[in-house]
Amino acid sequence: MKNTAQIMWSGKYIQAIKDGRWEYVSRPNNISAAVIIAIDNGYILLVEQYRVPIGKNCIELPAGLVGDIDASEDILIAAGRELEEETGYKAERLVNLGEYYSSPGMVSESFNLVRAHGLTKVSDGGGVDDENITVHRIKLDQVQNFISTKQADDVAIDGKIYMLLCAEFLKSE
Repeated sequence: MKNTAQIMWSGKYIQAIKDGRWEYVSRPNNISAAVIIAIDNGYILLVEQYRVPIGKNCIELPAGLVGDIDASEDILIAAGRELEEETGYKAERLVNLGEYYSSPGMVSESFNLVRAHGLTKVSDGGGVDDENITVHRIKLDQVQNFISTKQADDVAIDGKIYMLLCAEFLKSE
Protein backbone atom coordinates (compact mmCIF):
# COMPACT_ATOMS: atom_id res chain seq x y z
CA MET A 1 0.00 0.00 0.00
CA LYS A 2 1.37 3.41 -1.00
CA ASN A 3 2.04 5.84 1.87
CA THR A 4 0.19 9.07 1.13
CA ALA A 5 0.35 10.51 4.65
CA GLN A 6 0.68 14.28 4.84
CA ILE A 7 1.24 16.26 8.02
CA MET A 8 -1.44 18.95 7.92
CA TRP A 9 -0.40 20.65 11.15
CA SER A 10 2.28 19.96 13.72
CA GLY A 11 2.93 21.26 17.22
CA LYS A 12 5.38 20.27 19.93
CA TYR A 13 3.34 17.31 21.24
CA ILE A 14 0.74 16.53 18.58
CA GLN A 15 0.21 16.57 14.84
CA ALA A 16 -2.75 16.18 12.50
CA ILE A 17 -2.24 13.82 9.56
CA LYS A 18 -4.24 13.13 6.40
CA ASP A 19 -3.68 9.82 4.65
CA GLY A 20 -6.06 9.35 1.75
CA ARG A 21 -9.55 9.74 3.22
CA TRP A 22 -8.30 9.19 6.79
CA GLU A 23 -7.57 12.06 9.15
CA TYR A 24 -5.96 11.27 12.47
CA VAL A 25 -3.81 12.63 15.24
CA SER A 26 -0.31 11.42 16.07
CA ARG A 27 2.58 12.20 18.39
CA PRO A 28 5.69 13.54 16.64
CA ASN A 29 9.18 12.10 17.14
CA ASN A 30 8.05 8.70 18.50
CA ILE A 31 6.66 10.18 21.72
CA SER A 32 4.48 7.62 23.51
CA ALA A 33 2.92 7.32 26.95
CA ALA A 34 3.12 5.19 30.08
CA VAL A 35 -0.03 4.45 32.10
CA ILE A 36 0.57 3.12 35.60
CA ILE A 37 -1.50 0.69 37.68
CA ALA A 38 -0.31 1.40 41.21
CA ILE A 39 -1.91 -0.80 43.86
CA ASP A 40 -0.76 -0.51 47.47
CA ASN A 41 -2.10 -2.80 50.22
CA GLY A 42 -5.57 -3.11 48.66
CA TYR A 43 -5.75 0.52 47.51
CA ILE A 44 -5.32 1.89 43.99
CA LEU A 45 -3.85 5.30 43.21
CA LEU A 46 -5.94 7.41 40.85
CA VAL A 47 -5.38 11.01 39.82
CA GLU A 48 -7.80 13.82 39.05
CA GLN A 49 -6.93 16.83 36.96
CA TYR A 50 -8.53 19.40 34.70
CA ARG A 51 -8.34 18.44 31.02
CA VAL A 52 -8.65 21.30 28.55
CA PRO A 53 -10.01 19.22 25.59
CA ILE A 54 -13.07 18.14 27.60
CA GLY A 55 -13.38 21.26 29.75
CA LYS A 56 -13.59 19.52 33.11
CA ASN A 57 -11.77 17.39 35.65
CA CYS A 58 -11.05 13.78 34.78
CA ILE A 59 -10.28 10.71 36.90
CA GLU A 60 -7.38 8.74 35.43
CA LEU A 61 -4.67 6.25 36.18
CA PRO A 62 -1.35 8.06 36.71
CA ALA A 63 0.32 8.54 33.33
CA GLY A 64 2.76 10.60 31.36
CA LEU A 65 4.67 11.03 28.14
CA VAL A 66 7.70 8.94 27.26
CA GLY A 67 10.35 10.50 25.05
CA ASP A 68 9.08 14.07 25.17
CA ILE A 69 12.29 15.33 26.80
CA ASP A 70 14.74 12.61 25.73
CA ALA A 71 13.80 10.53 22.68
CA SER A 72 15.73 7.53 24.06
CA GLU A 73 13.97 7.57 27.45
CA ASP A 74 13.14 4.10 28.78
CA ILE A 75 9.44 3.40 29.36
CA LEU A 76 9.96 2.13 32.92
CA ILE A 77 12.14 5.13 33.85
CA ALA A 78 9.45 7.49 32.55
CA ALA A 79 6.70 5.53 34.35
CA GLY A 80 8.58 5.73 37.66
CA ARG A 81 9.18 9.47 37.22
CA GLU A 82 5.54 10.15 36.34
CA LEU A 83 4.23 8.02 39.21
CA GLU A 84 6.33 9.95 41.70
CA GLU A 85 5.56 13.39 40.20
CA GLU A 86 1.83 12.80 40.02
CA THR A 87 1.10 10.71 43.12
CA GLY A 88 4.09 11.18 45.44
CA TYR A 89 4.70 7.41 45.51
CA LYS A 90 7.92 5.69 44.47
CA ALA A 91 7.81 2.12 43.16
CA GLU A 92 10.31 -0.52 44.20
CA ARG A 93 9.66 -2.38 40.96
CA LEU A 94 7.90 -1.60 37.67
CA VAL A 95 6.73 -4.17 35.13
CA ASN A 96 5.74 -3.34 31.54
CA LEU A 97 2.45 -5.13 30.77
CA GLY A 98 2.56 -4.31 27.06
CA GLU A 99 1.63 -1.74 24.46
CA TYR A 100 -2.00 -0.73 23.87
CA TYR A 101 -3.96 1.76 21.74
CA SER A 102 -6.78 3.79 23.23
CA SER A 103 -8.62 4.96 20.11
CA PRO A 104 -6.92 3.52 17.00
CA GLY A 105 -9.54 4.85 14.58
CA MET A 106 -8.61 8.44 15.42
CA VAL A 107 -5.25 8.49 17.22
CA SER A 108 -2.08 6.58 16.37
CA GLU A 109 -0.67 7.12 19.88
CA SER A 110 0.05 4.03 21.93
CA PHE A 111 0.66 3.64 25.63
CA ASN A 112 2.49 1.05 27.66
CA LEU A 113 0.58 -0.24 30.65
CA VAL A 114 2.96 -0.47 33.61
CA ARG A 115 2.31 -2.18 36.95
CA ALA A 116 3.97 -0.58 39.98
CA HIS A 117 4.95 -2.81 42.93
CA GLY A 118 6.32 -2.00 46.39
CA LEU A 119 5.03 1.55 46.78
CA THR A 120 6.46 4.03 49.28
CA LYS A 121 5.04 7.51 49.81
CA VAL A 122 7.86 10.04 49.36
CA SER A 123 5.98 13.32 48.74
CA ASP A 124 2.52 14.82 48.28
CA GLY A 125 2.63 14.44 44.49
CA GLY A 126 0.35 16.77 42.57
CA GLY A 127 2.37 16.97 39.36
CA VAL A 128 4.77 19.57 38.05
CA ASP A 129 4.34 23.13 36.78
CA ASP A 130 0.62 23.86 36.55
CA GLU A 131 -0.74 20.29 36.48
CA ASN A 132 -2.62 20.73 39.80
CA ILE A 133 -3.25 16.99 40.25
CA THR A 134 -5.34 15.62 43.10
CA VAL A 135 -4.32 12.13 44.25
CA HIS A 136 -7.00 9.63 45.27
CA ARG A 137 -6.07 6.46 47.18
CA ILE A 138 -9.16 4.27 46.85
CA LYS A 139 -9.86 0.82 48.30
CA LEU A 140 -10.15 -1.62 45.41
CA ASP A 141 -13.60 -2.77 46.52
CA GLN A 142 -14.76 0.88 46.56
CA VAL A 143 -13.61 1.89 43.05
CA GLN A 144 -17.09 1.43 41.51
CA ASN A 145 -18.69 3.63 44.20
CA PHE A 146 -15.95 6.25 43.87
CA ILE A 147 -16.38 6.38 40.07
CA SER A 148 -20.17 6.57 40.32
CA THR A 149 -19.93 9.44 42.81
CA LYS A 150 -17.46 11.32 40.60
CA GLN A 151 -19.69 10.82 37.54
CA ALA A 152 -22.66 12.18 39.48
CA ASP A 153 -20.52 15.26 40.23
CA ASP A 154 -19.88 15.70 36.45
CA VAL A 155 -16.26 14.57 36.63
CA ALA A 156 -15.08 12.77 33.47
CA ILE A 157 -13.74 9.23 33.69
CA ASP A 158 -10.87 8.08 31.48
CA GLY A 159 -11.89 4.91 29.62
CA LYS A 160 -8.84 3.04 30.92
CA ILE A 161 -10.44 3.12 34.38
CA TYR A 162 -13.01 0.62 33.16
CA MET A 163 -10.44 -2.14 32.97
CA LEU A 164 -10.48 -1.93 36.79
CA LEU A 165 -14.23 -2.42 36.76
CA CYS A 166 -14.40 -5.27 34.21
CA ALA A 167 -14.83 -7.98 36.82
CA GLU A 168 -17.65 -5.99 38.40
CA PHE A 169 -19.40 -5.51 35.05
CA LEU A 170 -19.10 -9.21 34.22
CA LYS A 171 -20.71 -10.17 37.56
CA SER A 172 -23.93 -8.44 36.53
CA GLU A 173 -24.61 -10.82 33.60
